[in-house]
Amino acid sequence: MTTSLFVFGGIDKDVLILYILDIYNIFCMRVEYFMNISISNVSGKPIYEQILEQIKAEILAGTLKEGDALPSMRLLAKELRISVITTKRAYEELERAGFIVSYTGKGSFVAAQNREMMREQKIKELEAHLLKACEIARLTSVSYGEMEGMLKLLYEEMG
Repeated sequence: MTTSLFVFGGIDKDVLILYILDIYNIFCMRVEYFMNISISNVSGKPIYEQILEQIKAEILAGTLKEGDALPSMRLLAKELRISVITTKRAYEELERAGFIVSYTGKGSFVAAQNREMMREQKIKELEAHLLKACEIARLTSVSYGEMEGMLKLLYEEMG
């Protein structure tokens, strides 16, 4: 009985295939770790906006760091089971806002973040939460003084 072995650089074909599969699985785990994106069909927000907000949040939180590679538009579209056009729009918006940079043939990467821009984003987020708190305070007849006292207490507890 003769067997035909394909050898690549001294490595058996089966070993090479297993090695390639291991690399692919490691890459996929890394993508899943970084790109834990969930899409809601009932949120009322367009899907591209949901994607860009979640990626932007991961960048601002420091989960995604400068130079980290994002999955290709096609891979992300496939994983989320959506159109490539949708992921393309999200990536274009992120690039326009300065959160990512894209290179033809290489992919998209997290851009170096301007500290002032990041602070501005966080302040904007804080203002939105405070606005919501004020709305709730007015609805429940909580006075400004009471609200100020609660905020002071909570802020001091944070240390």
